[in-house]
Amino acid sequence: MPHTLFISDLHLAPDTPAANEALLRFLRETASGADALYVLGDLFESWIGDDSLKRPFEREIATAFRALADSGVPVYFMRGNRDFLIGRRFARESGMTILRDPTLLDLYGRPTLLMHGDTLCTDDVEYQKFRARARNPLVQWLFLLKPFEKRAQIARDLRGRSEQAKQAKDMAIMDVSPAAVEKTLRTHGYPRLVHGHTHRPARHEHLVDGRTCERWVLADWYDHGSYLLCDASGCRPQPLT
Repeated sequence: MPHTLFISDLHLAPDTPAANEALLRFLRETASGADALYVLGDLFESWIGDDSLKRPFEREIATAFRALADSGVPVYFMRGNRDFLIGRRFARESGMTILRDPTLLDLYGRPTLLMHGDTLCTDDVEYQKFRARARNPLVQWLFLLKPFEKRAQIARDLRGRSEQAKQAKDMAIMDVSPAAVEKTLRTHGYPRLVHGHTHRPARHEHLVDGRTCERWVLADWYDHGSYLLCDASGCRPQPLT
């Protein structure tokens, strides 16, 4: 049966060999039979500019996606909070089409809204402030002017501070805000919603203005991971093989 696949939050890095190999196997053996593959952000643990492609690890991942795209499977990418600096060079070399966040599509006759998910976490005020600064085009331009190793050090420092900040936050603050979810569903015409970011894979139902809306949260790949398969009959999570 025709079907489409969704993944997010792989957080790939040179020191995550299990996840890296799982992705390469998934692209070869599973995604090759899909109508399309959507990657909804945080493919990488960090991305400090498209000149990262000069390194063997990043190039291997781009090449694997390129092979899937060249085989005839469209591959779409939505930037996450870890890899929002992915740009045109990576898109070109990986064969991916970069999507806006959010993106609404017709999926087998059902309106489906795709998001990374971090913009739904509105209760985490400090993160939203950081996100606004980090997405500023001037800030990004100035960051990308810095030498590669300097950027890498800044990314490591920010990651360390982020981990420390998480320890002091209530877990509920880092989840989606129900009010933000409802507002988003209402704004986009009460679609099905698919997103990642929170690392809390589940299916939720939201009653918005008398309409029942389905929300799917994608899994991270820190442990075994999974992907979401959607076809004309609906969506269901599938474990990685």
